[in-house]
Parts: sequence; C-alpha cells; structure tokens
Amino acid sequence: MGETIISYGEMIWDPETYDAQRRRLVPFFDLLYGAVGDLVAELGGAQPVVLDLGAGTGLLSAAVIGVVPGARLHLMDGSGPMIDRAVSRLRAHVVGVTVADLTDPLPVGPFAAVVSALAIHHLDDEAKRNLFRRVRSVLVPGGLFVNLEQIVGPDEETTQRYERMHERWARGAGSDDEEWAGALARMAHDRCAPLDDQLGWLRQAGFGSVDCAVKTWRFAVYSGRAR
Repeated sequence: MGETIISYGEMIWDPETYDAQRRRLVPFFDLLYGAVGDLVAELGGAQPVVLDLGAGTGLLSAAVIGVVPGARLHLMDGSGPMIDRAVSRLRAHVVGVTVADLTDPLPVGPFAAVVSALAIHHLDDEAKRNLFRRVRSVLVPGGLFVNLEQIVGPDEETTQRYERMHERWARGAGSDDEEWAGALARMAHDRCAPLDDQLGWLRQAGFGSVDCAVKTWRFAVYSGRAR
C-alpha cells in the first residue's frame, strides 16, 4: 500500500510518520502533552466527554486517556485519514467523530472539556477569537478548555530567541536538515499570536481561571474554565 499524504495548503503530513516527527519537533513533548491530560484530570469525574479539536492521529487524546482512562472522546479534524488513524489508536474511547475544519460548526456537545494541540495557530486572530467563543458555547458550566499552542514572543527579539531554541532542541532530538527545512516551510504559513493576547481573548470569550500551566519557549499550554 502506498503512502497516504495529507496536504493542508502548503503543509504536508504523512500519517505514517507524523507521530515520530511530532516528538522530534516539539521540545519537551511529554511535559506539554501530559500537562493537558493533567488539567483534564483536575476536573474530576470518571468519564468526562472530551472534544479534541484538530485531533490528528490522536496524540493529544492518547495523553488525556493516559491520565483519565475513562474519558470519552469526540475527535474533530479536517483530514479523514488522520482521524482514521486516531480512531484505530483510541478505539473504545471514541464516542464521536467529525471531519471538519476549525472554522466549521463544532459538535453540539455539551462537553466537560475541549482540548487542542498545535492546530489553532493555523487560524488568523479573528478566527481564533471566534473559535474561543464557540468553544465556550459547547462546554458545560465550569467546563475546561485547554490549548497546547505555538506562540510568538511579545517582540521580535524574543520571537527570534524562541526560533533559535526550537531548532536547538529539535536538532538534539534527531531532526535532520531535510526534516527541519520541511518544518520551517510549514511554520511559514502559521499565524501564531503572543501568549498574553490569547489569554486575553479567552477572558473576553467568557472564560475564568485563565492560566498558562506550562511554557517552554515558543510552546505553551494554557486553559480557561467556562463561566
């Protein structure tokens, strides 16, 4: 069987190699992904229903299941083949699947938690704000939104420092010239925003207890609770 290559505009992902690439290209992978699971676990409850936005191959949902083994998952992604791989990985935990982009209507829910990893930065700022409002609308009162996101710094000097450190860590994890060049080509299309801006947009969308739990240079895990 030939490779299944998924293209999002100029971004190309192969579901067969995606997971290994993600581990090389995301510094402190286990800390960042694990923090999302830990935050969902803080909600309590044995079987929270969790919506994963931009679920990809299910890496983030797997991290949630690792901490909350009874969680029930609704996976949403624009790529059917990527979701198919996620369903294969998570199987009994999956209670719903939606093949759609982040600008499309969200599943109705309601959900105890909505999580996302490295997907929302593909949207422009207004679309991010709109998505945060829509996420708030599908959460139960007190429900949790957690986003593992790629950010820019508050100024150009800081952003350049983030970029240098990202390459340093990726190279140390085994990323070669070809893979890093591909990562740079994909990131050229990203629409990242400063962390402070995104925390402010959460508050404007009706979230309380807004906080950044983990930040490692250009990667951050932040969250808010639906009021």
